[in-house]
Amino acid sequence: MEFSLTDGKGKKFQFPVNPEEVTISRQKGFDTTTILSYGEFDFPQGEKVKEISFSSFFPKEYNPAYCTYEDIPDPQEAMNTLNGFLLSKNPLRFIITETAVNVPVIVASHNSTFRGGEYGDVNFDLSLRTWSDMKVAKKAGVTGSKTAAVNKKPRTDMKEKKKTYTVKSGDSLSKIAKLELGDSSQWSRIYQLNKKVIGQNPNAIKPGQKLVLS
Repeated sequence: MEFSLTDGKGKKFQFPVNPEEVTISRQKGFDTTTILSYGEFDFPQGEKVKEISFSSFFPKEYNPAYCTYEDIPDPQEAMNTLNGFLLSKNPLRFIITETAVNVPVIVASHNSTFRGGEYGDVNFDLSLRTWSDMKVAKKAGVTGSKTAAVNKKPRTDMKEKKKTYTVKSGDSLSKIAKLELGDSSQWSRIYQLNKKVIGQNPNAIKPGQKLVLS
């Protein structure tokens, strides 16, 4: 699965680490649904998506445990790219492969966070708003300046899934917390949620164990 933004010239920016979750706020009734990573996605046509937001980070070093490709951008350059998108007046196309999310958007906000103990990594929060080109057409039988604005309104819907993680060989609670929650210090919370499964030693997790993350 890939998360990417593409500008009008075909230049693609792919996020090196997939977010843990994506929040999509729909226009009707301001309903908000969260999509958990590695879950099933269902996006039937209908209501127009109003806002898409997610959080992730730009790692300083490539790590195959959570990076989706090897030639990752420098965190500072990646931040500059997002800032450029924020200042741009031209729409982008936001795509999540393996889903039906393929929509024109503008970058509404971009916040960066530097955390101690994670030298060189840059955490970020990104908010996108869907964009539609207003088409103006003359009404049948009417001449002059009388026109009607027509906007296409796609609809989205989602199935919410419980967030779990199956332990793999070489995993540790801090590694899982970094990959799935974006913060390695959250390992203790994962341990408390799964103490009966893991046992008294938090370092004794075993491949195949299914851990609850939220």
